[in-house]
Formats: sequence, C-alpha cells, structure tokens
Amino acid sequence: MAEGLTHFSVPANSNSVEDTLPPHPAPKASADRASLTEAAERIHPRHHAMNRPLLREVLKSADLVLASFVAWLALHVAGYELLSAPVSTVLPFVMIPVAISLGLRNADAYRLSYSRPVTQQVMRVCLGAGLALITLTFLTSLLYPAQQTRWVMGAAYLAFAFTIVLHAHLVVLFKILTRQGALSENVVLVGATPNARRLLQRNHDTRELNIVGVFDDRLSRAPVSMAGVPVLGRLDDLMNWDRLPDIDRIIVTVTSDARVRVRQLIDRLRVLPQRVVLLLDLEGFDPETESLARIAQSPAAYVSGAPDNLRRAVIKRMADLVFASLMLAVFSPVILLTALAIKLDSRGPVFFRQKRHGFNNQIIRVWKFRSMLHNPKAEERMSHQTVHKDPRVTRVGRFIRATSLDELPQLINVLTGEMSLVGPRPHAIGMTAEDAEVQGLVSDYAHRHRVKPGITGWAQINGSRGPVHSREEVRERVRLDMEYVNRASFWFDLFILFATAPCLLGDWRRQR
Repeated sequence: MAEGLTHFSVPANSNSVEDTLPPHPAPKASADRASLTEAAERIHPRHHAMNRPLLREVLKSADLVLASFVAWLALHVAGYELLSAPVSTVLPFVMIPVAISLGLRNADAYRLSYSRPVTQQVMRVCLGAGLALITLTFLTSLLYPAQQTRWVMGAAYLAFAFTIVLHAHLVVLFKILTRQGALSENVVLVGATPNARRLLQRNHDTRELNIVGVFDDRLSRAPVSMAGVPVLGRLDDLMNWDRLPDIDRIIVTVTSDARVRVRQLIDRLRVLPQRVVLLLDLEGFDPETESLARIAQSPAAYVSGAPDNLRRAVIKRMADLVFASLMLAVFSPVILLTALAIKLDSRGPVFFRQKRHGFNNQIIRVWKFRSMLHNPKAEERMSHQTVHKDPRVTRVGRFIRATSLDELPQLINVLTGEMSLVGPRPHAIGMTAEDAEVQGLVSDYAHRHRVKPGITGWAQINGSRGPVHSREEVRERVRLDMEYVNRASFWFDLFILFATAPCLLGDWRRQR
C-alpha cells in the first residue's frame, strides 16, 4: 500500500490534516438522525445510467445525423441521386457533416460545462461550425460551377442553422439536468480535511458531483458542515447507513502523507461495493481546462474498484436490450405454458418477486416463476436455502428449477435495467451458509455487486449453480464472480451466454 501512495501528491500548504482545520462550533459526538435524513433527500436515485460523457457522445452523433440529412436533402432537391451521381458531384455535400464535426471539436464546443454561459457555448458553436463551412464553401466555389456551389452553400447554411438550434437547446437541457442532479454521481467524502473543503468549493461552481455529505471518525475536531455540505457522522455511521446503496463513489480526502490513517480507512472501506478513491491534490486546478470528475476518477486514484468504462457500459446495455427482447419473443410460448402449469399445479400466484441484492448492494425485486409452495414472507427475506428433496418445492417447481425455466421472467429485470443477461447471480437477502450470512463469510463478497447481477454468469457455467451450503462453496462462488468482474467484456459475455445451455443440460439433476 505504501508504494501505491507515492502516486498521490500533497498540498503544498499542508502540514498535518488535524492542524490545518479551522475553528468550528459545537462538534458532534455521533451521527445525527435528522442530518442523515436531510442528506438522504440530497441523493438522486437513478435507475438508468446518464452522465456527461454519454450526453456528449449523443450530441456528436446528433450533429452528424442532422448534418447528413440536410446534405442528402439538398443533394436530392438539386436533382442528384446519392448512389448514382458521380463521386465528384457528391463529395462537397458529403463533406458538410465532416466539416461541422471537425469544426466543433476544434472550437471545444463539445465540452459541456455548467459554469460556461449559454451565450459563450453558442459562440463556440458558431465559430467552429461557421468557419469550417465557410472554408468548405470557398473551396467548392474554386473547384465547381456556380450552380453547384449555390446548392452546397444553401445546404451549409441550413446545416449551420440547425446545428446552432440543436446545441442551444441541448445546453439549456444540460443545465436543467445538472441542477436536478441527473448528470452527477452521488458521492460521499471521508475525511473533513482541507482537501475536502477545496473539492467542495470547486464542485460548488461546476456541480459535476452530487456530494451528499462528509463522514469523519474524528468528529470532535470536525465542523458541523463544510461549504454547505453537512458532516454526517463517523465511518461506522456510513457503513450502516440505509442509503449507502444509492451512493456511487466514496472519496477519501485524507492527504496521502497521513499513511497510517489512509490504510486504516481504505481497509475498512474495501468491503463495500462502491468505488473508493483517494483524492489527488487539487492545487493548481483550472476548471476551464480540467474536469473535476475526471480528476477524482483518475485510474491512479482508485484503491477499490475501477473507473467507469462508458463504451463498455453502452455496448453491454444495448446487447442486453436486444438479446432480452429476442429471448422474450422466442420463449413466449414456453413462458405461457409454464405459467399455465404452475397455476394448475398449486395454489398461489404464478410469479414470485423476491428481494435480492443488486448493483451497489441496492435492493431489487427479482422476477421468477413460483416453484415452491406459496409463502409471502419468502419474498422479503430467505429463511433457509433449498435442500435435496425439499418438501416446499412443487411438482412443476422441481422441473422448472432443474431446467432453470423459473429464471425466464428475469428478462423483465434485464429490460428495466436492474439486471443484465450475464453477471454474478443476485443472492437473496438473508441468504445463509453454515448458519452465517454469506456476505460475512468472504471479505470480497460485496465486490461482486460492482456490476449488475445477471441471469447467468461465469460461476454458473463452471458448476457453482444453485444454493451454497458451506463456506467453501461461498468462497468458490465469489472467486468465480470476481474473475468475471475482472475479465468482463462483450465477447466474454457472449461466450458465457452460448455456454449456458449446454452447461445446464449437463447439470440438470443438480438440486436448486
């Protein structure tokens, strides 16, 4: 750990964390329930990923689509067909979206900043797109007849006007979403330090992070609030906070020279599924050229978890939507027949919606076909796992559990974004092994919740399927889940999907 800390710089004006804190009124001895409730209201629950990089990529794509449509329309009205016209004729029209894209990139028009005024953002769009299109039109006038130049000029003018309108509306939308917190991660700070104060002051202007509160074990030396953000309690209060699953990232703001304290904090925080970051020095930070969220998301700063991979997340979500929709269509007759068999076999509802741990330990309701005798309490918490020849399992239930048909309704969870097709299986709340809750048996257990749970996964195709009754089985399940988390990719997911059916057919006698 000491070697890792050498990556982090220390503020030039810092001597020690404790000595640099300013005077403050009436310190708290422990967490204030009212403060925690107030902080909970600052949390913005998000069921679907939405962030600034994604919004920026959407804007780039919208510019290309809009400019391409305008160019095609002008080409068509001019009497040319895109596929049959000579390349030399089509080329100036094709270059319109390219010119706009390059011009906007050079003008830094795609950097969405809350602190940048709307007029300044629109001016960048005007300069970037305008200069690029003027250059294109000028070159066209030198190389082409006057009539074609007029058509290109008209198309360029329309594309320019539509681009300005698009960006103006999106910038306004961006500022509204930022004020509402829809584009900001929910973050808590650990350590009421000068580093924390500087981060809070920067974030007050940029609003890149939704900082919910500050936690510090040394409450006797901590202020009641910092830059308007409350100091909520000790680290134990954070670990036991019922809204912790809604927190996206935990930033440790203790300076890196306090190595012993940093180690102690990180060792305690590692058991959480949230990403844990050691804050880098913010001295010399320039909000006009540097992203606060990017600084706090630096790969060198991560001590637990890893930075978000936007491209990977978008591809995985699109694959989930496409494959889940296709599977629902293909398996719809099987789903209907299974539902009918369950209804005729035993009393109770067809579906069973059990509370389980999802991404970041959030509680989700997982859809399943009911395979056991109706017990409403089991939907809230698992009393004990199934065993061989379990009398609670119905006749139809034994078949659908052996063939995993009971999992098909979880395609609904995939479509709503609570689950993925591939990932660690979501375990029920209160799940035990050897009379102890499974989450307390393995130190890395919570790390399996750093990705969305899946209908199938690497553990399932490697034989760790169904209930786990011993510590060794829990450790093996977690080991395989963590291997998936570290290796996750689109092609790895595809391999697991195709390997699932053969593995289930070869393991259909296993009790679930």
